[in-house]
Amino acid sequence: MTDIPSVSFDRLIRAVGKMGFERVRQRGSHIRFSHPDGRKTTVPDHGQRDVPKGLLFKIVRHDLEMSMDDFLEMIK
Repeated sequence: MTDIPSVSFDRLIRAVGKMGFERVRQRGSHIRFSHPDGRKTTVPDHGQRDVPKGLLFKIVRHDLEMSMDDFLEMIK
């Protein structure tokens, strides 16, 4: 596994949308996304700030169900 790089919240939100997830609701700064295959994730919208590495790992591995390497290739 590679080192987890810094990724902004904006970039993560764009990547989630590019993967086919649709925004279903928002409460405050937290945006809920749902995929037609049943996967769901919540991403806070903090703009240009970087996503903490633990949160990024949790979203990618558990919610998006993909490897970190695959995710990094997709956002290039």
